Amino acid sequence: MLFSCEEKKPVNPDNESIRKEALFLRNKAIESFDKQDFNTSYNLYNKSKALYEIIKDSANISYILLKIADIHQRNGDYYGSKEIITEALPYIKKGVYSASANNALGIADKELSLYDDAIFYYKKAANEYTDLLLKQAPIQNIAAVYIYQKKYDKAIPILDSLLQSLSSKDLKEKVTPYDKAILLDNLGYANFKNGIDDKSFHLMKEGLQIRLDTKDTYGSIESYLHLADYYSKQNKTKSDENALLAYKASTQLNSIDERLEALQILISNDNSLNTAKYIQKYFTLNDSIIKVRNNFKNKSAKIKYDAKKEKDENEKLRLEKAENQLSLQKAKYLRIVFIIVFFFLVILIAILIRYYKNKNKAIEFKSSYDTETRISKKIHDELANDVFQVIAFAESQPLAKENTKENLLQKLDDIYGRVRGISKENNKIETGKDFTKSIKEMLSAYNTIERNIIATNLESVEWEDVDDIKKITIGRVLQELMVNMKKHSKASLVVIKFESDPKSILIRYTDNGIGCEKTKISKNGLQNMEHRIQTVKGTIEFETEPENGFKAKIVIPK
Repeated sequence: MLFSCEEKKPVNPDNESIRKEALFLRNKAIESFDKQDFNTSYNLYNKSKALYEIIKDSANISYILLKIADIHQRNGDYYGSKEIITEALPYIKKGVYSASANNALGIADKELSLYDDAIFYYKKAANEYTDLLLKQAPIQNIAAVYIYQKKYDKAIPILDSLLQSLSSKDLKEKVTPYDKAILLDNLGYANFKNGIDDKSFHLMKEGLQIRLDTKDTYGSIESYLHLADYYSKQNKTKSDENALLAYKASTQLNSIDERLEALQILISNDNSLNTAKYIQKYFTLNDSIIKVRNNFKNKSAKIKYDAKKEKDENEKLRLEKAENQLSLQKAKYLRIVFIIVFFFLVILIAILIRYYKNKNKAIEFKSSYDTETRISKKIHDELANDVFQVIAFAESQPLAKENTKENLLQKLDDIYGRVRGISKENNKIETGKDFTKSIKEMLSAYNTIERNIIATNLESVEWEDVDDIKKITIGRVLQELMVNMKKHSKASLVVIKFESDPKSILIRYTDNGIGCEKTKISKNGLQNMEHRIQTVKGTIEFETEPENGFKAKIVIPK
């Protein structure tokens, strides 16, 4: 408030030039990524992200973080990948990016053998994708996890259903041979693992043929590995042939994990004079990939550290510059601002005092008016007609007769009872040492054979610390609740629980009546309670549904 009237000229960065530089770095990062130069791509993505953070471009920040997470996954750092995706989540809105993030978390958990977590994230991704073709990827990944878990009976129906859906009208034009080949190969492999050899072989061969026809070298690796596994128990020579083809393709594409898997099959088959050579290659390659991935982790950590350090330094410089400008402005305008603020506060306080006085008077007046109206209505509705009928009875019947007298006396006694009831509902509330006793008596008046009123912890509240106005308010509000319950709720059990802390009194009202729509609460006369509570700066909350009882929570400050 002190400097709200100052002339501020904050240093605004040239957003357009920053956006252009960030876009340039992002595109260079994408080029390096496509060339599998992941270290360069990682560095460029981080620089681009730092610039997008300055202009608060959430869409590009989330895109870049997902790409960085992908680089971590490609380098076998799945924990690092999950950390980056978690960093991206605050920037991501529900949609394609959110689905991609959940799918990436599923991949990371699958590789970390956290299969149940992986399925959880894949299902979230499938629910978030609106495009039917995109939705197939996480669903297919769920089937892949079931294969890892050896739950082939669960994987096969999913893959079979996905394969059938490719011929549907919605997907027919969008489906690529790549999509179909994956499904055929995985479905064949799942069938093979489930003991259905003939069908599985044809499906895997068909998937491989599509991949060869479309020159999908990376996809063919998976097909060769599955066929190598298929032949391993019946024809080790053919198994070795497919494993070698997988090894050759994965070497060409520098896919380390697939090369290791191919070597594992060759070693396991032990069907060649080159087995010892394969063992040596396996250990050399495994040691190499561990070293490469550890180097990547170290480099990525350094890149992140340097980026954070640079960002903090830039932020510090911007803050120092802004602070210097503000200090110069303070020296010029401080006295004027203090004078303006002083007069503003004086006027504001005067207005607020007047406003709250008038507001409290209006609330008190409305509360009194509502009470008077309610009493008037009750006298008119419940007594006027009965009195008129008694007068008419007395005029029309011979009072000398004994039974006529008794009838008249009965009617007058009934009217007297009603008058006492109305008087009791609106009589003076005892605020002294007998306050708890008067509350108990008032509540017990509503006890009947069919209805049980239970009040708990009433004596536990230190009522001597509560002023008389608040005690009266509590008494009247409880009366209003009882009257409302009697007229509307048809409850057989009412529980009123009192609680207290150093600052406030809490009253919880619960009944098992018929309840009502929350929107109709005012129509049941409960608005009067709110006005009463507001006069003592308290709050009241209602909770009710048809056929589900009625609850009220009252909080009154001490």
